[in-house]
Amino acid sequence: MAKRTILVTGSASGIGAGTVARLRTAGHRVIGADLRDAEIEADLGTPAGRTSLLEQAQRLAPDGLDGVIAGAGTAKIDDPALIVAVNYFGAVATLEGLRPLLLRGTRPRAVAIASTAALQHVRADVVLACLTGDEADAKAKAVAAQDDVYASSKNALALWLRRAAVSAAWGGAGIALNGVGPGGVKTAMTAPLFATEEGRAIMRASTPLAVADHGDPEDLAEVLDFLVNLHTGYLIGQIVFVDGGTDAIFRPDSI
Repeated sequence: MAKRTILVTGSASGIGAGTVARLRTAGHRVIGADLRDAEIEADLGTPAGRTSLLEQAQRLAPDGLDGVIAGAGTAKIDDPALIVAVNYFGAVATLEGLRPLLLRGTRPRAVAIASTAALQHVRADVVLACLTGDEADAKAKAVAAQDDVYASSKNALALWLRRAAVSAAWGGAGIALNGVGPGGVKTAMTAPLFATEEGRAIMRASTPLAVADHGDPEDLAEVLDFLVNLHTGYLIGQIVFVDGGTDAIFRPDSI
């Protein structure tokens, strides 16, 4: 396989860091983006940070990108406005903003990281505000809701992905856009939950497993590597749940 240029947001830790390591081991050129410790340092929770990401990506990859993985996210429950700002608006801005660079690339592929939480209880008003593109309203509704904001942000991202992927701007232009839906993964973000019995009980209830243990970043990295380097362009608009069976347990009668 020819070596490719791939940009990964959320590259400094967790699933992003595991994916960057795997891609670089395979010889690909990876441009990492994160708040710190990355080739591009930008805050995707702000419009200025999103603009900075795009400007730096253009400078670092003037000939285009072959792949983009929108992996930056947060579950900071005491800041619901930040959750929707990063998880939805930051991810969509990344993908939409880098689309022109993907059009210059070879066999362009884009992947967003959603979550099995997107299938659980969500706030419909938060999801709608995200999908209509009104960030101020989405933040206000998230603050009012407090609960289920993370799930709502990931649900909105998954719905945006499904709709965008089959549009003329994405699938019609030859860019395969897909997603992954992680279940419980052992990262710095989830470490506080795994550290206590109460937290582990929450994880068992929210992400039940058919396997012995929750996943590691490397489990997601393998699937992200597959999707961002896929040869066929016939896989479009799909969200692959990499979750130890959580989705199948929750929805045994759905396909």
